[in-house]
Amino acid sequence: MSSKVFSAATIGLKSELVEVEVDSYLSGLHRFNIVGLPDMAVKESQDRVGAAIRNSGFVPPQKCGRITVNLAPADLRKEGPIYDLPIALGFLLATKQSVFENRNKIFLGELSLDGKIRPVKGVLPMAILAKEKGMTEFFVPHENATEAAIMAGIDIIPIRTLNELVLHLEGKKTIEPFPKTDLEALFKQEDWILDMEHVKGQEHAKRALEIAASGAHNILLNGPPGSGKTLLAKTLPSILPRLSLEEALEITKIFSVAGYLSRGTSIITKRQFRSPHHSASAVSLVGGGTFPRPGEISLSHRGILFLDEFPEFSRQVLENLRQPLENGSITVSRAQGTLEFPANFTLVAAMNPCPCGNATDPEKSCSCSLSSILRYQAKISGPILDRIDLHIEVPRIKFEHLSGNSSQEKSKDIRQRVEKARAIQRKRFDGLKIITNSEMGSDEMKQFCRLSDKSLELMKTAVSRFHLSARSYFRIIKVARTIADLSGSENISPEHIAEAIQYRFKTD
Repeated sequence: MSSKVFSAATIGLKSELVEVEVDSYLSGLHRFNIVGLPDMAVKESQDRVGAAIRNSGFVPPQKCGRITVNLAPADLRKEGPIYDLPIALGFLLATKQSVFENRNKIFLGELSLDGKIRPVKGVLPMAILAKEKGMTEFFVPHENATEAAIMAGIDIIPIRTLNELVLHLEGKKTIEPFPKTDLEALFKQEDWILDMEHVKGQEHAKRALEIAASGAHNILLNGPPGSGKTLLAKTLPSILPRLSLEEALEITKIFSVAGYLSRGTSIITKRQFRSPHHSASAVSLVGGGTFPRPGEISLSHRGILFLDEFPEFSRQVLENLRQPLENGSITVSRAQGTLEFPANFTLVAAMNPCPCGNATDPEKSCSCSLSSILRYQAKISGPILDRIDLHIEVPRIKFEHLSGNSSQEKSKDIRQRVEKARAIQRKRFDGLKIITNSEMGSDEMKQFCRLSDKSLELMKTAVSRFHLSARSYFRIIKVARTIADLSGSENISPEHIAEAIQYRFKTD
């Protein structure tokens, strides 16, 4: 006899429905075959399923002749232990050890040998799929229920053991649906440990960070050691606007698929600040593996990717940033297939001007030769620098700023201006697929970034004098658009263009 239950497979950040078909043939020697492009973890499920069924009081597959499990569609690769539970349920149905209605239900979970159900990863994309397919119930391990409970319109059934689930399906013992998550309570603004008022001086850099936060622009901080570059970068999250529900769902899906979502966490409500070490590999940054997983640049989606000691990263690693900095996504190609992950992050890079760090310090002499300085700076290619909107010199902090008691502006005050500028952008791009000025393409720039004759003349002078590329030209205009938004101006004035130009990397 054969049976069928539904499960799901995650491909990138999306899920597809998987039909778990089980056929039991009592005659002949015992065999347990799993077909349908399973990986090793899926193939090994026959031993976990057999032990879990036996220890739950049912007749195990070893006493039921030939068992064939088909995971359809057969051309879709299946990975991980999430099919343990649907395989076990399909077996119980096929051998008539249990009878229950299995339509409009999706099951997933890893089985331990004693029949307990362990948590799995990638639950949120599967919950979204279950709702899209019109399923009424979504059965998940109890520890994953919080993550799935943010989806309205579908009952999330938390399960702890195989026995408990079978009794529920047979109507002998009811498992209550997991309560829905109160998203409004979760999205309350949290206080940050680091605040802009902790940064002494560096008003020019603070202004640049405010612009970067308002338009999601990339920024490079260049200065001697101890000037506060790292502190400035770490305080940037405190002035970023709160996440929208759509942004939070995007980020949560990424963390869920990567297996980094903390237990008991239903949705990520804070923008991420990722800071990989300079020894990080290209795969850890962009993602990859036999079955590609998101890397650091995707984990920092809609947040901040902070690369401290920027030139110390290998050139190969840095060159991988080109595509996501330009397109807001990363394409990972492997023999198993090609996947695209979102990677719309704000890059914050920090570097010293030379190996010893004192090349731009007026109070300390530089011990580096000209050739070593050039080699050090050449580690960062021109195309990467060209994709960074704001280039800021962070000088040594003077003693009067360190010892002074003058009050510094707090992050909450700066954040109010940032949120006001972001609100202007949301209204401007309503109905489009972009939400910030940095994401504008040529069509949007023609529509929203018209320049006056004076502004065009100023841009012409800057391009000619500083030998700016076409990319630099358009990025200056995007930054100017953000500066205009911060000032509440509908039009981009020459003053906004002039300020944007001073933040640009010059090649003269």
